[in-house]
Amino acid sequence: MGFVKLLLNFYVNSSIHVAVAVYSLVRITESYFQLSYNENLNYFIFYATITGYNFIKYAGVAKFYHRSLTKSMRLIQIFSLLCFCLLVYYGLKLGTNTLFYFLPFGLLTVVYVVPFLGGFQKNLRRVSYLKIFLVAFVWSGVTTTIPMIVGEDQQGYSLVLLFVQRMLFILVLILPFEIRDMQLDFKDLKTLPQKIGIEKTKKVGFVVLLFSLTMEFLITTSFSNKNIYLFICFMLLILLMRSSQSQSKFYSSFWVESLPILWWILILIF
Repeated sequence: MGFVKLLLNFYVNSSIHVAVAVYSLVRITESYFQLSYNENLNYFIFYATITGYNFIKYAGVAKFYHRSLTKSMRLIQIFSLLCFCLLVYYGLKLGTNTLFYFLPFGLLTVVYVVPFLGGFQKNLRRVSYLKIFLVAFVWSGVTTTIPMIVGEDQQGYSLVLLFVQRMLFILVLILPFEIRDMQLDFKDLKTLPQKIGIEKTKKVGFVVLLFSLTMEFLITTSFSNKNIYLFICFMLLILLMRSSQSQSKFYSSFWVESLPILWWILILIF
């Protein structure tokens, strides 16, 4: 049992789980618009997610968080280096134009951690109200815009709708994390729970999720896809409503982040 717990800790703390979630969202986009499976692109995104998230979590400026990870830090660093090598490997297989599409999202990831504001004392992570929108923007762009552009999908209207819907979904997906970290986040961040409280944050999440669900009927004509997304939204709403500051260790980092994976699995099944 101890080994299983150790394995689960590494799986979550090394960002494999969040990378599988992002990979799942890419596959969902491919499924919705019948795009050809692009192995090089998909694995590039997968390893870029691990590399980027571990850079954000374990860079020196973020060491205030995850204090309990010091013992396993070395192993995660080695694993991150291996993932970076695989990122380069798959990146070399992609065209220059494709890599160019990743440039703005990559730069946002860097400046999210590296201080460049206020005399190089402040990064984008410390900008009030911006954190949650920045994360949602990057996730949405990487999992919708890039796969559709690379797949040469010409449905511009559908692309915009999918991007906005995915961003709304991810915004709600982040809220349990915001509630969990309410006391840990710097007060000047002015996260939604810090600003309006936990209960009002849940109400805002419900409204945003309702908008996201409504957009599903404009994006796809598949009855199966609509029902699956309705179920995923219902599950996310339950997890949001049950979230608290004293939530269990893996409540957000495993169960909430499992929803995109469950979404993709249900699409594969049905």
